[in-house]
Order: sequence, then C-alpha cells, then structure tokens
Amino acid sequence: MARPGRELNPDRSARDLFGAELRRHRERAGLSLEKLAKVIRYSRSHLARIEAAECLPPPGLAEALDAEFGTGSLFVALYKIAQREAHPDKYRRGRELEAKVRCIKEYAGCFVPGLMQTADYARALFRTGDPTRSEEKVEEMVALRMSRQALLQADRPPELSYILDEAVLRRPVGGSDIWRDQLAALAAVASSRTHLVQVLPFNHGEHPLMGGHLTLFISESGATVAYEETISTMEFLEDPIRVARHRRAYEMLSACALSPIDSAAFIKTVIEEIPR
Repeated sequence: MARPGRELNPDRSARDLFGAELRRHRERAGLSLEKLAKVIRYSRSHLARIEAAECLPPPGLAEALDAEFGTGSLFVALYKIAQREAHPDKYRRGRELEAKVRCIKEYAGCFVPGLMQTADYARALFRTGDPTRSEEKVEEMVALRMSRQALLQADRPPELSYILDEAVLRRPVGGSDIWRDQLAALAAVASSRTHLVQVLPFNHGEHPLMGGHLTLFISESGATVAYEETISTMEFLEDPIRVARHRRAYEMLSACALSPIDSAAFIKTVIEEIPR
C-alpha cells in the first residue's frame, strides 16, 4: 500500500515547490508514481522522495518532467533555484541522514565530531558558542547531542570514518580534565572495530579542507550527500559534481593522514603531555 503523500508547503523552500508541482502535474495527468517512473525511467522510490521534498532532484529529471508534462521549462527553472538553496532545516536533515545512511565519513578541523563528544566537552562548546545561553538551554542541547550517540548502539550502526586535524587534539576545550577525558574517549574508539580514526598531523601542511568541517553521508547504493560547515555557514551539497570534488578531497587527506594504529598512539601521546 502506497504511503500517503507528505504535506508540502511551497512557500517553505524551492524543493517543496518542486515536489508540489511534480505531484500536481502527475495527478492531473492521472499517473501514479509507478506509472510515471516507468515513463521517464526513474526509480519509483527516488521519485517519491523528490515529491516529498526529502532530497534534491538529480540532474536530468527536470528536463524529463518538462518533456512529459509539456510544462516548457518550469521544472528546469525550479531545479536551478533548488540547487542554490540551503536546506530549510539543516539540523533535522543531518539527523535524518545519520539515521539512514550506511557510512559516515567526517573531516574535523577544529573540534571533535558530535558523535564522539563527551557530555562535558559538548557542554564547554555550547557555553562558549553563545555566552548568553541559559544553563537550562545548554543542558537541553547537551542532552540532544548525547541522544544522537544512541545511533552507535543500533543493531546495524553506520560505518564511521574520521580524519581529525591535529588542532582538534591540541586545543584544551573545557580545561585540562575535560580535554583529557575527551581524548581518552577518542583513544578508546580509535582502537575499536566500529570506528576508523585517522589524525592529520600539522607537518602535512596545507590541504583543500582547511578552515572547514566536512561530513559525507553515503547510502547503501553509494549515493552521497556532503555537508560542509564554516564559522558562519552550513550547507548540504547534493550536486554530483560538487559532491565528487569533496569526496576526492577527503580521500586525498585519508591517504596522507596517519594510519588508525599510529593515530591511536598519537592520541595517547597527546594525553600523556597534558599537565595534571
């Protein structure tokens, strides 16, 4: 039985508008998703997700829809806008991807990634990020961050790979005790079967991901969504060319970083250097 169509708000985002127009023209043509998928030769499940505004349309789909529905360049124009638009709810989108994908690869240049943070480390980051936050709000955010880590206890957790810039290990977030506990937690997972952790040492020099934070969400089929973050911007990338460029940059850094065994040893060395 087909699931009911998700309620769309065309005023909310370009991808909602794209999905609403796809649904409207499909229903006006008397086509089910199955029939439309066969006509334009796209996956029914993929079309359903696009119509529900859950993912960006792939290149070529807009032209196929305009040709099928006789809509001139309507879908092409909507696709161009959707390509440039930031996702309307970045945090929700990130959590949905974490829960669905098969593999998560992440480069961190400044701080420990959320799925590996201790509560005290996260608390220190949230307090510093906005000094006007109330303690109640800080604790709420810490609880939410810790709840994400339940994903790691799932029957089939995603494969996790991390590249950590040496700066992540050297910055004493929260003071010596919190810093030491966080690195100890990192060292423990770096030596586990569930995580692949590599350290990119300072002596590597410059690289294409400097100044940012990159996450690659890779599905079972290999489809990849990239998420990049800087001090003031956060963006999900689904355009295949841009995603491929980021994936290549990650692979290059992985090849240049320390091996997982050497990385675990490096982290333990940093712990030993922390003054008590």
